[in-house]
Amino acid sequence: MKKKLKLLLKILFTAGALWFVLHKVDIEKLKEALSGAEPLWLFGAFILFNLSKIAGALRLNIYFRAIGLKLTESYNLVLYYVGMFYNLFLPGGIGGDGYKVYLLNKHYKSGVKPLLQAVLLDRLSGLAALVLYACLLFAASSYAEIYPFAMPLALFFALLVFPVSYLATKLFFRTYLPVFKTTMLWGLGVQFLQLLCAWMIVESLGAGGYLVEYLTLFLISSVVAVLPLTIGGVGIRELTFLYGLGWLGLEPSTGVTFSFLFFIITAISSLFGLFLLERVTPETPRST
Repeated sequence: MKKKLKLLLKILFTAGALWFVLHKVDIEKLKEALSGAEPLWLFGAFILFNLSKIAGALRLNIYFRAIGLKLTESYNLVLYYVGMFYNLFLPGGIGGDGYKVYLLNKHYKSGVKPLLQAVLLDRLSGLAALVLYACLLFAASSYAEIYPFAMPLALFFALLVFPVSYLATKLFFRTYLPVFKTTMLWGLGVQFLQLLCAWMIVESLGAGGYLVEYLTLFLISSVVAVLPLTIGGVGIRELTFLYGLGWLGLEPSTGVTFSFLFFIITAISSLFGLFLLERVTPETPRST
């Protein structure tokens, strides 16, 4: 009942946020932006998004190896995409991360706690890179001119990201300290690929004149989307672009269109996991 109530609240929040956004934007301009998006740029964005997910799977496997769990990269990638499918299309169930922890603990006896820590740190390394890029882009955007007091704060937080991450790892996740540098570098690479994906979506909409601002809002919306308030971040991203572009006096319809297109790319990519479900039969454990 508790899970059903949480799912219901997520659905209501997602629907309410979308309803609010759609009542604040010009629907005709939204339709024009969607229909006018350049397919080649969107295809490039799709490729880059999936490259970021492949890089994310490689990063996660580094954490698994740190606890002695040796999975082939191909099998780990299958699990990663199946997890994406669970997260987006079965939000009321065990979830993608929970599914991976359950399956790997069941067949490899790696322990629930180490697996949960590995999955959590994988998320946190990605979040650290998101915050770093968001702070740096904010400092270089028009928002820093509108809110000059926020620029030194953004740079200060950017400087703190990795020292704080290192300290937290050393204090609470010492087992993973030897792979800290490697995983953080992978995290930067993953989010850089996501930024390139976002850049291509912006170019597909012909909004390249405000590229830094769009990328800043994309990163901020990605950080906010981590909160378990909506399904797949839908609604939260659109609200971020609605108000973020509004503060600059820009037409928000293109930003909302950007959010829709990013979600479509995410959904299509996550659907790959549906066709990989039959391949999650565990491998023969490799020696550690």
